[in-house]
Amino acid sequence: MTDTPYIRPDMKAFLDMMAQVNGPKLVDMTLEEARASYQALHNLADRPARALPVIRDLACPGPNGEIPLRLYDARESREGPTPVIVFYHGGGFVIGDLDSHHALCTEIAALADLPLVAVHYARAPEAPFPAAILDCEATTRWVAAGPEALGLTPSGIVTTGDSAGGNATVVVGQLLAADPAHTPVLLQVPIFPLVADANGSDSMAAFSEGFVLTAESMGFFDTAYAADRADPRGFPILGRHDDAPPTIVVTASLDPIRDSGRAYAKALVDAGRDCLFIEMRGVTHSFTNLRAAVPSTQGDLERIVAAMRFMLENPA
Repeated sequence: MTDTPYIRPDMKAFLDMMAQVNGPKLVDMTLEEARASYQALHNLADRPARALPVIRDLACPGPNGEIPLRLYDARESREGPTPVIVFYHGGGFVIGDLDSHHALCTEIAALADLPLVAVHYARAPEAPFPAAILDCEATTRWVAAGPEALGLTPSGIVTTGDSAGGNATVVVGQLLAADPAHTPVLLQVPIFPLVADANGSDSMAAFSEGFVLTAESMGFFDTAYAADRADPRGFPILGRHDDAPPTIVVTASLDPIRDSGRAYAKALVDAGRDCLFIEMRGVTHSFTNLRAAVPSTQGDLERIVAAMRFMLENPA
């Protein structure tokens, strides 16, 4: 093996450009600046949002008040039951929101040809662990019940999210396996998720600086979110895997938390669960939100959604 990791040419061009930007680091920003910076990066690096016939803000009840949601659909209306995607955004449970992942959600809804509900869970540090998870669970149960405000009849749920949202995807899967919702989780798709503690991993050592997500930023999120390291709702590798729903685990080869996703895929295989593992070579964390700046990553997203469609159409 070579010590030099493979980096796609368009990914390298983006990393080189980012290295020239002399702005403050995330850890040196105020919370408001950090959130604005995250949005600005996605505005710069991601493709424009798709125009869809349905993009509608709504809300559902949560444990600490209403949870803002956004419904996306490539169809004006749907007759009869349909799988519904529930999407949990990334951003370390601190800096993401509905707008930071708006373009990505329009793309997933269009490619999957399924309705998608994006969740704006309570964020840290204002609402530390486990507030985000409780909101994600409450929303998923609400969607699964097919309330009138949603205007859909779910046949089942597909949970997905990136990074922190990938963590929420796995945790919600475990919570709903232990206490099922009104309709089942048909498929879960954690994308470059943090499932196990990444500290001390080979991938953290190799990619801690210069590959979009840094060890320093991870520390910033970790401090703000303050997840209990002994609680499976914080680090779901600690939870049960023998009743996990069918799963697509997606990792990025240049990601400091790559090995966390790999460990989760192995845990599912060892538990005898239905699991598809895809590692996108030569790209970093957050590649799903870099599709304009790193054009090859559009193909990665299309592969993920094609795998979702295959798994839903060919249940084990």
